Amino acid sequence: MSSAIVSLTLLGIVLGGLLGLASHWLAVEEDPIEKDIQAMLPGSQCGQCGYVGCAQAAAALARGEAAVTLCPSGGRALAEALAKKLGVSADLDGHAEPVPQLARIEEALCIGCVRCFNACTVDAIIGAPKQIHAVLSDICHGCGKCVGECRTGAIALQPVAPSVASWIWPKPAAGLAREVAA
Repeated sequence: MSSAIVSLTLLGIVLGGLLGLASHWLAVEEDPIEKDIQAMLPGSQCGQCGYVGCAQAAAALARGEAAVTLCPSGGRALAEALAKKLGVSADLDGHAEPVPQLARIEEALCIGCVRCFNACTVDAIIGAPKQIHAVLSDICHGCGKCVGECRTGAIALQPVAPSVASWIWPKPAAGLAREVAA
């Protein structure tokens, strides 16, 4: 019995050592700028940019295959930060600041087909087959994937009403600050 324990222990040590050496020799070098860009992206994996997730979008940005304005949920501030990080100029003339939106299901039109349930990347839609669905507004990030999947048109994106928790003081116009100072 003790010989079996000793032989299995030795086998585990040898195979563990071989795996450690293989991971060192066969390691794939990652671009450090990819990790930095991925940390800057929202990380919601919504797919609004046309890529599967934020990791693929970061890789495309690092290779120079995508514009810095690719993330609609990040807005103008993210586009400017990405342009500064990558050392490129960002054309933000046609870039509109997104308005926060949430999906809303009209219960009278919902047939419970679960197509929207399967399309949601953050599991913000709750319900069961052949039953009315609902959206958890605390989780929904307004990507709109569920809207495209709904056959009956029961889902629509609606702007988030400003509340004490979500309201942000608007920045003053550039010329206004000079007029007040004069």
